[in-house]
Amino acid sequence: MVQKESIGFIGLGTMGTPMALKLLEAGTRLIVWNRTPTRCHPLSDAGASVASDVQDVFAQCQTLLLMLADEAAIDAVLSRNTTQFASLVAGKTIVSLGTVPADYSALLSRDVCEASGRYVEAPVSGSRKPAEQGHLVGLLAGMSEDLKTVRSLLSPCCKDIFECGEVPRALNMKIAVNSYLITLVTGLVEAWNLAEQNNLDMALFTNILNAGPMASEVSKVKLAKLLAGDFSRQAGIADVFKNCRLVVENANSAEAPSPLMDICLKLYQETDHMALEEDDMIAVLGAINRQVQS
Repeated sequence: MVQKESIGFIGLGTMGTPMALKLLEAGTRLIVWNRTPTRCHPLSDAGASVASDVQDVFAQCQTLLLMLADEAAIDAVLSRNTTQFASLVAGKTIVSLGTVPADYSALLSRDVCEASGRYVEAPVSGSRKPAEQGHLVGLLAGMSEDLKTVRSLLSPCCKDIFECGEVPRALNMKIAVNSYLITLVTGLVEAWNLAEQNNLDMALFTNILNAGPMASEVSKVKLAKLLAGDFSRQAGIADVFKNCRLVVENANSAEAPSPLMDICLKLYQETDHMALEEDDMIAVLGAINRQVQS
């Protein structure tokens, strides 16, 4: 059934664009906005309405999905810490899809609720390809009455959606999941480099890993990219570096040791400095190779 209410979608980057397209395919009426206007074109072509500015989205929509890069971008869109914030979010449901610090989300939730708005944090696990397929994993936190609505809204984008409790438990969960994902892929790339340095048959190496007990959807996709020399972006280096930092900061706050993530943070920081912003996280191979060469 086609949704009657228009939903606002702000932030059309690597993840936002495919998610918004899946919502449109499911019949959701979207009003979109992005700081770079040209990124709205694929959504406009698919049937979305394009707002003239952020205030236009808020004026037309009760529910707003934000897929924004960081805290500064969210604060700017919401006019947070200004006199306009309260009037902008009052009576609205703000759904934050991005991965940001858990303590920031908790404070944002407090501010939105104090301004008579509603807030749901809904980070998603997955990269661009799962987003294009509608195979993301959604994590929700907020008031129980809001989660049912947001679950239904996001279902076209996700193969599974889990309710994690109150804010910021969804982000704490996402950050813990990211710790495993990042160390998994970094370990895979390190193993790839070892096999290459030993002049092994890399197609055979790939087949052996894919046949073994460590194989997963993630490892198979990343191995195929490594074998093809395809470093095109799925999970971008800058985003992974940011997520490394979030994991380490979260672990420090929880007084949880993070020795593997401490190493990953240094590797992705070095990779980020190599100006590989259009490359996938497997480009960490470059930072690993630098250590070999030194």
